[in-house]
Amino acid sequence: MLKEFTDLDAWKEARVLVNGVYKVTQNGSFSKDYGVKDQAQRAAVSVMSNIAEGVAGKSSIEFIRFLTIARKSSNELQSLLFVALDQEYIEKDIFDSLSKQAIKVSQIINGLIRYLQKKGK
Repeated sequence: MLKEFTDLDAWKEARVLVNGVYKVTQNGSFSKDYGVKDQAQRAAVSVMSNIAEGVAGKSSIEFIRFLTIARKSSNELQSLLFVALDQEYIEKDIFDSLSKQAIKVSQIINGLIRYLQKKGK
């Protein structure tokens, strides 16, 4: 039985993603593009926060709703990473690493959603 949101692999991997995003957005040209920097940070934090919020819900349906929002924020972050790459704020290897982590988080979230949907039937 799940006791805390910190027990979830999705939340743990989202935390890794947040730390990576904060690290790259604090340097160079990325740190000076306040709009993209702030939006990337907010999207990353939204992934992590919505997973945590969903755990506190009263039903699987509510949890799925928050997980869906987290997955959307992960997609938003991936799009913002393309902006950062195209504007040469980050190198391709950093883009690849963060994008891979965002995809990993989304895949874990998708698996959790599928599990909750099957459990609810």
